[in-house]
Amino acid sequence: MNAQLNHIYKSFGAVQANVDVSLTVQSGAIHGLLGENGAGKSTLVKMLSGFITRDAGEILLDDKPAEVRTPADGIRAGVGMLHQDPLDFPPMTVLDNFVAGKAGGLFLNRRDAVQEFKILADQFNFALDVDEQMGNLTIGERQQLEILRLLSLGVSTLILDEPTTGISASQKTALFDALRKLAGQGKSIVFVSHKLEDVEELCNQVTVMRAGHVVGTVDIPCPTSTLVSMMFGRELAAPVKPPTCQADIAMRIQGLTIGDDRIDVQVADLTVRRGEVIGLAGLEGSGQRLFLLTCAGVLRPATGKLYIRDANGLCEMTGKPYHQYQTSGVGYLPADRLREGLIWGLSIQEHVVLRTSSSGLFIDREASRQVADQAIQKFNIRGKADTRVGQLSGGNQQRTQLALLPSPLNLVLLEHPTRGLDIESTIWVWQQLIERCRNGTSIIFASSDLDEIVQYSDRVIVFSGGKVSTPIETTALTAGKLGEMIGGKFGNNGNSAYAGVN
Repeated sequence: MNAQLNHIYKSFGAVQANVDVSLTVQSGAIHGLLGENGAGKSTLVKMLSGFITRDAGEILLDDKPAEVRTPADGIRAGVGMLHQDPLDFPPMTVLDNFVAGKAGGLFLNRRDAVQEFKILADQFNFALDVDEQMGNLTIGERQQLEILRLLSLGVSTLILDEPTTGISASQKTALFDALRKLAGQGKSIVFVSHKLEDVEELCNQVTVMRAGHVVGTVDIPCPTSTLVSMMFGRELAAPVKPPTCQADIAMRIQGLTIGDDRIDVQVADLTVRRGEVIGLAGLEGSGQRLFLLTCAGVLRPATGKLYIRDANGLCEMTGKPYHQYQTSGVGYLPADRLREGLIWGLSIQEHVVLRTSSSGLFIDREASRQVADQAIQKFNIRGKADTRVGQLSGGNQQRTQLALLPSPLNLVLLEHPTRGLDIESTIWVWQQLIERCRNGTSIIFASSDLDEIVQYSDRVIVFSGGKVSTPIETTALTAGKLGEMIGGKFGNNGNSAYAGVN
């Protein structure tokens, strides 16, 4: 199905999100929509799919005007959208989520639904269990399920908003194979991304947006420098990580065992220095998240001891409540911003109020507004104090999370710190983190971007199949070598693994 948007306008108060935007996606094509965070990409495709109503302009589907005002209108018209954070119901099963929105209600034939699900999943080599609870799936698996659900509802135009952020390399390969197969079947694909390499690998054509406007449309292949120039108007240089590691110990681990109902891992001994950056590499679900949650005080280890430096020196924190970790200067940023990091319906100012401790009964709204305005200016958040975080782009949500981190901190723990961010925002985030390191903050972060891990880490720990490597100096690593270790090839050159139990 051909999808066309003509002269689209959309504003949120004084913010002009889309200004006279036109876009055409041909049947059988994978069309990239590229731009920095806040460029207006997500707003545009949300209007095509009915999640947002446009202020002006028209939508044509197969050259016929279409009134797409709600997501249900979009589905009926054959347009479905896979959001950056998939819309699903974690307490329900895979099958329950698959049939959500289907006609039939209480009289739906679940046996037929299971059969349809398995046929679709086999077609794309998606290994999903219909009886698994959604809350146990990785982001990549949730995306796979949402694609199957949309296809079962009959969509002919599929929109994907930043689908490769936070998923493993194998899941990305499966996703790209599925999209190519769908394009071969005549479906039109809109691929929204800030990642140049993904767009160059997958798409036939790319439309670039900047500050709510369309800069231009080019055919792929196209020089990378051309795309960067279109996105930002200039070439970008990544910051160089300076030496920030100090002699003092920030955190120490002894004989730590952590796990859930899927995997157990052991970290025998680890010492983290002040100002040091440690990257955690591995496929999703290999234990990195469990490790970060344990270091943050959210999970309790099964065995072992954990020490963190605070104002009184190195103190044992094993088994102590999360609040005590916070008072000891530990900050944690989860990967799922809107499910765990922020509250969808609250404004930036209201988040500031929640973060600020107060001994009184009343809230000083003027003071909290001033703090919010200062954070917006310092962190270059494209919003206002009363803007709800659910209305912000993914990059601006991440900037808001960073703005809410107290300063100073002894230890910052991050899951996919640049997930969903464009090049400029990624550079900016790491500039802020490196500045914290200069002031003595230690950072432990997990990322699916191997280049990011190699570029910014002082040492790297690899998680693979229940095994955890010893910390490795990044001077001894390449992204290729790191990829081999993630696949389980630890080698015998000092990079031995601590065995875990699956």
